[in-house]
Amino acid sequence: MTTADITEKLLAAKKAKGISFEELEKVVGYDETWIASVIYRQASAGAEEASKLVEALGLPAEMSAALTEPPMKGGLDPVIPADPLIYRFYEIMQVYGVPVKAVIHEKFGDGIMSAIDFSIEVDKVPDPKGDRVQVTMCGKFLPYKKW
Repeated sequence: MTTADITEKLLAAKKAKGISFEELEKVVGYDETWIASVIYRQASAGAEEASKLVEALGLPAEMSAALTEPPMKGGLDPVIPADPLIYRFYEIMQVYGVPVKAVIHEKFGDGIMSAIDFSIEVDKVPDPKGDRVQVTMCGKFLPYKKW
């Protein structure tokens, strides 16, 4: 089964069950964004998490093995994303990437934010002028090593 096939089956089951990522978070015990990354094959689950996810979606138990395999990460095309929401993140990094880098370096020194020891939260913030999307990224600071 290809990565696309796995994702397609998981998403179809999620839709058929009418279950949200937030509801899956309660079943699996991990953040909804991490669960979405497993479904889109950008993260791998342990055997227990994979079993809980597959069971919650009503899929055959043997499908959980596919979710424990380390995926090929970063599956976006190397071109500018066309999807409007994903493009906005690209645009945000184009506009604010260098300023954010400068602030991180000022506060922490020369290094990077880990995308491995990392979490991301997506929250809905009510606002009278229209609900807002709040994205919080939290990654371990990794200083560049001197040798």
